[in-house]
Amino acid sequence: MAKPGKVRAPTGRSVAADVLVRVFRDAAFAAASLDAELDRNVQLDARERSLATELVYGTLRLRGWLEAQVAKHATRGIGSLDVHVRAHLLLAAYQVLVLTRVPDFAAVSEAVTAIGELRGKQVSGFANAVLRKVAKGPKPTPDDLARAALAGADPDLARAITSAIGEEGALRLLAADAAPPAGIRVEDPGARDAWLQRLREARPQASFEPGAISPQAILARGAGRLTDLPGFDEGAWSPQEEGSQVVALALGARPGERVLDACAGRGNKTGLLARAVGAQGAGGSVDAADLHDKKLETLRAELARIGLSPRHTYAVDWSVGSGGIREAYDRVLVDAPCSGTGTLRRRPEILLRRVAGDLPKLAALQRTILARAASLVRPGGRVVYAVCSVLREEAEEVVASAAEIGLDPAPFDGLVPSEGAQSFRLLPHEHGTDGYYVASFLRRSA
Repeated sequence: MAKPGKVRAPTGRSVAADVLVRVFRDAAFAAASLDAELDRNVQLDARERSLATELVYGTLRLRGWLEAQVAKHATRGIGSLDVHVRAHLLLAAYQVLVLTRVPDFAAVSEAVTAIGELRGKQVSGFANAVLRKVAKGPKPTPDDLARAALAGADPDLARAITSAIGEEGALRLLAADAAPPAGIRVEDPGARDAWLQRLREARPQASFEPGAISPQAILARGAGRLTDLPGFDEGAWSPQEEGSQVVALALGARPGERVLDACAGRGNKTGLLARAVGAQGAGGSVDAADLHDKKLETLRAELARIGLSPRHTYAVDWSVGSGGIREAYDRVLVDAPCSGTGTLRRRPEILLRRVAGDLPKLAALQRTILARAASLVRPGGRVVYAVCSVLREEAEEVVASAAEIGLDPAPFDGLVPSEGAQSFRLLPHEHGTDGYYVASFLRRSA
């Protein structure tokens, strides 16, 4: 066991192990747990933070397969192992089988030392024997790893993903970057190049590149905590994933319009919409609604940081009504609650959860929210429906009944990847964003 009072300096690997323990033991979300651990360990440099991110997301994406590789060499299996031991074993297996840049002996040694300090010499000896055998096994190809991730997913979820985007699409989705870039939304699109230069000068060891679709997006890798970068305190930019930016821009909000962000969350899209309708002093307004008061508090604070504010915020449970909102809006954005399967790069733990069983209930809620929010749009006004999902059950099958609530499909008049489209998908392996389905409608006049 570790000597009393002995404290090791945190590393990317130790942070990753702590995150995995929370995910395994508490069913915590990986992204939120990782952010919390990185915030707690501010002394980690960008390289170690990047390693922690890759280890967490990669290990969770391949959890089922990694457990099988370890179990092959454990005569009594690994089901009864302590959660901390299991986390270190899977991390080490990921390092020796996938991260070929990490020497096998180093990965095994780090895991054995950590397990020994936690659980003693006997358990560390077991771990050493198992991991040395794992390290002698063949190294998988990228295609092998994608197939392993799909095979290790919840079977119903794997079938739903394959049904929606095909087997090749599913494999490409699961082979997408295990450590996606962090997104930044520049408040002034015309200043993006200047901010790229300034951020590169501030963090020369990091990577900053323009987004592929959103004219306001910057993609950051190895930059550490975004909120420590220049410009955040000035309100010049906000953290926001590029696909999320595209969804808001697809609404096509114009200066002077009245807009509702019906499922606003913490306000990333609300801020972008507020900037659009209030451009050049046009006097437009944005209202924001969400089920949770705490999220609306965060939304108001975030918009204040960038010099904006919603006109009204409403705590609304769309499943029971419209919360007393009576406005006839020009445009409404419905970014509905969903399975989150479009975020698999950042939330790979979803693969092992029985998400598919929740789809009928989610789809019913999505239809209800769409109908109630659409009733608040003026005749001829626009509604954009979006979900951060790759599944048809939450996408095409939800909007198939839009005509029954007075909505007609219409080409987007905002930013979209393909001109003239009435709906589109964003996919990590095609666009580099999170996965989204987005559809555009006009409210029928009669």
